Amino acid sequence: MPSVASKQYPDDVSLLVLLLDTNPFFWSTTSITFSQFLSHVLAFLNAVLGLNQLNQVVVIATGYSSCEYIYDSSLTSNHGSFERDRTGMPPLFASLLNKLEDFVTKDEELSREEGNEDRTPSCLLSGSLSMALCYIQRVFRSGHLHPQPRILCLQGSPDGPEQYVAVMNSIFSAQRLMVPIDSCYIGVQNSAFLQQASYITGGVHHTPKQLDGLFQYLTTIFATDLHSRGFVQLPKPIGVDFRASCFCHKKTIDMGYICSVCLSIFCEHHKKCSTCGSVFGQSKLDESSSVSDKKKKASQT
Repeated sequence: MPSVASKQYPDDVSLLVLLLDTNPFFWSTTSITFSQFLSHVLAFLNAVLGLNQLNQVVVIATGYSSCEYIYDSSLTSNHGSFERDRTGMPPLFASLLNKLEDFVTKDEELSREEGNEDRTPSCLLSGSLSMALCYIQRVFRSGHLHPQPRILCLQGSPDGPEQYVAVMNSIFSAQRLMVPIDSCYIGVQNSAFLQQASYITGGVHHTPKQLDGLFQYLTTIFATDLHSRGFVQLPKPIGVDFRASCFCHKKTIDMGYICSVCLSIFCEHHKKCSTCGSVFGQSKLDESSSVSDKKKKASQT
């Protein structure tokens, strides 16, 4: 992964933007508890900050209905300190957990107010990706030296088909910025969104088999800086799911109809494109087109 053509710290200095899945619908059904999951994540963050005193960590909580910044090591002067407060936790852990608790409470209240039973119980991945890219873009334009940025998605919730367009826009924006998106999926079924995000941006995608050893997976795979990745053997993508979601019913499809004007995808024939308003004819609609083939070509351009 080539570095961004701007001011840089040494190659082994990283800015890690972590997207943390806090979706209560997922954590109420999984085998590992959220507190156990957090213990692995906090140990991993502490390890990343300990690898280099210039490393930076930003944590974005990704809930069911909202997302929010809950930690930024650049705003904490003693993020590398191991002193413990009255609760027996390092300052990093105490500050992050307090903000995370407030966020989870607000997100649960907001999800109950919405009461949308038809929506897939997914986390707001599109929102957290957009926030991560906005933060990285602000770092690029700060005019100061900055570490090499990367995004790590820690997710267990299933994909939300209604977020397809926003997620793909974020993926291609990250590709343009040369920011790799790593992904660690801890759910039962794999995530097509995260597979595509890591494949297109040159990141690493992995699905741990034993969640009890999550810390080991995180440190051996995702703690590696971009420069060192050229010298180690990391998991390779196998069978990336390139299926898309249709714009009409938000269903994952293998074959469909694609508007040749705006590339909107539909699972069934329509007389008019709901996105750009083009009237479909034989020249305006590619019937039974392979969505995955078109996306592969788009990712290579």
